[in-house]
Amino acid sequence: MKKDGLPAQASEATPFFTRLCPAMTSEIMRTDLFDFDLPMDCIALRPASPRDSARMLVVGPGAALQDRIVSDLPGLLREGDQLVVNDTRVIPAQLTGRRIGRETEPRIEATLIRRIDGSRWQALVKPAKKLAAGDVVRFGNEGRVCLLGNLDAQVEAKGDNGEVTLAFAFHGPTLDQAIADVGAPPLPPYIAGKRAPDERDTTDYQTMFAANEGAVAAPTAGLHFTPALEAALAAKGIAIHRLTLHVGAGTFLPVKSEDTAGHRMHSEWGHLSADTAAALNAARANGGRVVAVGTTSLRLLESAAGADGTLEPFSGDTDIFITPGYRFRAVDLLMTNFHLPRSTLFMLVAAFSGLEAMQRAYAHAIAGGYRFYSYGDACLLFPDSASR
Repeated sequence: MKKDGLPAQASEATPFFTRLCPAMTSEIMRTDLFDFDLPMDCIALRPASPRDSARMLVVGPGAALQDRIVSDLPGLLREGDQLVVNDTRVIPAQLTGRRIGRETEPRIEATLIRRIDGSRWQALVKPAKKLAAGDVVRFGNEGRVCLLGNLDAQVEAKGDNGEVTLAFAFHGPTLDQAIADVGAPPLPPYIAGKRAPDERDTTDYQTMFAANEGAVAAPTAGLHFTPALEAALAAKGIAIHRLTLHVGAGTFLPVKSEDTAGHRMHSEWGHLSADTAAALNAARANGGRVVAVGTTSLRLLESAAGADGTLEPFSGDTDIFITPGYRFRAVDLLMTNFHLPRSTLFMLVAAFSGLEAMQRAYAHAIAGGYRFYSYGDACLLFPDSASR
């Protein structure tokens, strides 16, 4: 008997995935291996308060799962360990407007996903079929003022899956202010579909480290941190380092192709400074472990690592796609949230800790009432020996 697609007696010993896993050395895997059923009431609509009171599941190879809370983190790490957080700041990238200049003026929703230059953005639009190259979309909300009251953009080009290039009427800082005036926080669809965004989200959907504007999705593992937790980590001799990866809307998207070879990752811009790379290399040489806070931090660190795991400064785009069979070079532990079925993020954690271990962990989390996705609870993952 099943409830919401899960076995009635879901447990550590009864993974809710029923399909067999191919050899972990495989570079191409069927997407349905990463599918699972999740009750809708597991999706968190608000973050825990205080943030570090969220639950945290500790997943170690061959070890029993541990139910902890985020504020336990200092006691789970060692002196000399190095946390790496993403200091990107989410911009109000959700824009609503209307197509103008033709007989009808259909409503258009756009999510900015990647800045091209001072006046152009790549965006995901709905409904894309209502737009053609050369159309003008006028964005703006009643009661809010953006310069002359409107923010116009011309559709410069159309791509696949709702992607368009928008050329805005403003440029540089003026455009940034205009977007801030008319835009809204780009809440993930699994939250926005269940409640309307509100003023709380403007602060709830930023981490305490947010500094460099450019993300259209929050690096959600960082949402669990508080000044009190930062102080407790420092007292234990655990340093926190910052990098920047501007998270794109692709993080929300499930993989639709039948296998991993058919999926195209959206590229994201990131920066790892020479000072941070040197500090992490030195700490690791002295026995410290690099703990990535979030899959975004992990992806940039792995993009910046050489074959021997030595980190080099990095500034540019990365579209690294990590699936089981990947050998991790720069990251020793991973703190992350619970992710969507069939997502690149669930594939990444399966690569890090092993697909079977993550199947068991997610079954345990669902049975135990853990909260999922952006505003949900956390995992602390130790690596599977096959991923090293």
